[in-house]
Amino acid sequence: MVHNPIDLHANSSANENITIDPNASWKNQASFVEQNMQKFTQDAPLDAVVCVAGGWAGGNLKSDDLIDMTDAMWRASLQTSMLSAQIAAKHMKQGGLLVLPGAYGAINPTPGMIGYGVAKSAIHHLVRSCAEKGSGMPKGACTVGIMPTILDTEMNRKAMPNADFKDWTPLSEVSDKIAEWIQGNNLPRNGSLVKIETKAGATSYETF
Repeated sequence: MVHNPIDLHANSSANENITIDPNASWKNQASFVEQNMQKFTQDAPLDAVVCVAGGWAGGNLKSDDLIDMTDAMWRASLQTSMLSAQIAAKHMKQGGLLVLPGAYGAINPTPGMIGYGVAKSAIHHLVRSCAEKGSGMPKGACTVGIMPTILDTEMNRKAMPNADFKDWTPLSEVSDKIAEWIQGNNLPRNGSLVKIETKAGATSYETF
């Protein structure tokens, strides 16, 4: 499996890297990515496109930093997902897989984290739109949104050091599941949102 990460920093274990300028405009970032993708996929289209970019920010409508936090969530979550969807539409093989990062918390209203909820719910809409006829996705492609309740990341552990980590989903669990889907095994239906929840070390998957 060939890995061509697109990120703000290079990945030393990757075959190739597309390192974008975080200060560039969204349009210029997209143009830069497209130029590089044309080189990487000229011999063979991609099997899958997996977006794992994102972040979290709290705040309600009275928060002084509401606009800044909403903008940050929009850039970190929706803009990266939109770029990923366009890459899939232009450079992924027929029957390929696109995975985008939703959030189970954004299924319902998020009054205490409005910017985060707005960005994630927009990704949910994007997932379902990609699955519809006329979206531009390759024939037979499948788009799935993953909705983890909470992931076991270094940042989450620093933010919540006293939490029960047995109820957090390991990143390896999610990556293994996505690899399974790429191989065509237990693939969710096109346009579905998949809740990922871990309890006492056991992880379950529920499709919406």
